[in-house]
Amino acid sequence: MRLYLILAAGLSLLVAQEACADTIVLKNGRRIVADSVVVDGDKVRYLTVAGELVLPKSMVDHIEKGGARQMPGSATTGAANLNITPPSLEPSKANAAAESGAVHDGVVDREFLATVASDARSGAPGANEKAAIAYHAAAQLELVHGDMEHALDDERTALTYEPDNPVMLLNVAFLHLRRSEYKQALDYLERAQRVAPENPDVPKLTGWAYYGMNKLRQAVAEWERALALKPDAEVQAALDKARRDQQEEENYRENESSHFTLRYSGEAEPGLAREVLRALETHFSAIELELSYTPPEPIGVILYTQQAFADITRAPGWAGALNDGRIRVPVQGLTQLTPELSRVLKHELTHSFIRQKTRANAPTWMQEGLAQWMEGKRSGAAAAVLLQLYDAKQAMPLGDLEGSWLSLSNEVSAYAYAWALANVEYIVQVDGMTDMQRILDRLAGGSTAETALRQVLRSDYEELMQSTARYLRKTY
Repeated sequence: MRLYLILAAGLSLLVAQEACADTIVLKNGRRIVADSVVVDGDKVRYLTVAGELVLPKSMVDHIEKGGARQMPGSATTGAANLNITPPSLEPSKANAAAESGAVHDGVVDREFLATVASDARSGAPGANEKAAIAYHAAAQLELVHGDMEHALDDERTALTYEPDNPVMLLNVAFLHLRRSEYKQALDYLERAQRVAPENPDVPKLTGWAYYGMNKLRQAVAEWERALALKPDAEVQAALDKARRDQQEEENYRENESSHFTLRYSGEAEPGLAREVLRALETHFSAIELELSYTPPEPIGVILYTQQAFADITRAPGWAGALNDGRIRVPVQGLTQLTPELSRVLKHELTHSFIRQKTRANAPTWMQEGLAQWMEGKRSGAAAAVLLQLYDAKQAMPLGDLEGSWLSLSNEVSAYAYAWALANVEYIVQVDGMTDMQRILDRLAGGSTAETALRQVLRSDYEELMQSTARYLRKTY
């Protein structure tokens, strides 16, 4: 663990990004960019956002005062992953019998589904309800397993047997929301509103759809109506978030282009906003070509002051931008587009592409690795540190890097970003962007990341890391 911390501390500063700082030059030639470097006896102490770190003085050649460090990377969450649960059917004996027939021993019984479907076609009494409940149960199990494609297919099938069942209408909408398909969700929510106008889940999910479409006023109104119908902690949390956005953006200016809706603080220069839109459109075309995909809906972009970004996003200190369905970037003090800001915009825009292409089913390591690749980063100096960690058997498994990184420390997040980039770099350099596209397509179909890798690369996570280590050793 001690070796991991020493190496990760160095790595965090090898891959860190721009602000005023000192540089610690080690005897092996490696350079560590840090804040407030102090020599204390036989130790060198330096500050990061994670607190004070220490190196043995014997490892240090000299210290260079002043310099630049890069701005920390991005953090992602996603409007498709709001903390909202799907509506459920009221329990009953009839429901329980159909559910237990459709799902048992942890799998879907397709023979049972075929039987109830046949009964429904024959017009047997109660057969339509039984078939609808059975297919709904199958969809719920597939949702739990992350198989969004089959879950949506089975929930739609359930709806064919009971077209006006509000819970099934809402669950189809829920699955579209999870897939970032907001307009499709609204079609089902409008039907649910007609058959169940007082059901609080209708405005609950409708607010989610509008939030995903960057329509804050409508989202707030729907969530307020949902709370008036029924107190709900999930709705309250979503409403609080939307209200913070709405209050902050009340006096923001707005620009639009073919693929973007841009809002920016009155303190930002209008010329900067225009340059940002031009850069985003250029990046859009480049990423569209690389990923062979075009997002169907305009993407929201917000330019903040530094304080507003911290207050609104509540992102960790290492996050220099955030994409939660909207691209949120602090630009305080800038009067024109810089190469660094352009890089950050391309990184964040890549997240929007991947989220929509995979229907919000890409693991964080793949999201962040591909976003770094698209912005132009390569492993470079970080390769040696990653290999030291790997050879010392201190490498964190990719499975541990699938979920949210927002709670990671500065050192661990730096390690995570570096390994994510290395793995994606290996895939693209050795197997080509076409294979990366095929992996993303399989994720869109509901496959897990490791299953998609096996299908495309014939590699599991452990084999991918082994191959990445060999690639880093050979290349760098």
